[in-house]
Amino acid sequence: MKRCKWVDETNELYVKYHDTEWGIPSYDDHYLFEMLLLESFQAGLSWITILKKREAFREAFDNFDVIKVSQYDETKILSLMSNQKIVRNQLKIRATVNNAKIFIKIQQEFGSFSNYIWSFTDGKIIYNENDELPTTSSLSDQISADLKKRGMKFVGSTIIYSYLQAMGIINDHETTCDFYKRSKVF
Repeated sequence: MKRCKWVDETNELYVKYHDTEWGIPSYDDHYLFEMLLLESFQAGLSWITILKKREAFREAFDNFDVIKVSQYDETKILSLMSNQKIVRNQLKIRATVNNAKIFIKIQQEFGSFSNYIWSFTDGKIIYNENDELPTTSSLSDQISADLKKRGMKFVGSTIIYSYLQAMGIINDHETTCDFYKRSKVF
């Protein structure tokens, strides 16, 4: 099986993530919130660091329940700050609580976060055909600016580009990757 060059095939987490999640279109708000949270925590770190801590994040952040996360108080924030199993960045933790509140507002405005995020491409997947993986695009710039205008934090263009790759709006599987071909059926 051919995979993208970035996949460390000796790392089971990377292989599983690449093969079963990355670039597969998602319309599920629960998953979209999970990935937004994880991508924001990844800023400045490697993705494998986040993948290794994913289950700890799931436990710490109430299974990525956006309603519960939006209601975190100072006591909960301080407990997250002392949780050695996750990335204990106070700014990212506080941003997550803030972003959860805005995520809910977007759901209310658009009927779902999925409707909102997919509206930027009219529901279409963008296929990267050149095997050069950019870190931003005009689309990620546009979405980042809109999310920032709404008050979200840790949603710069690079983070949003990675998010769009993860949740399938941008298909950045290399053209030689078996999963690039598979994704054309979506």
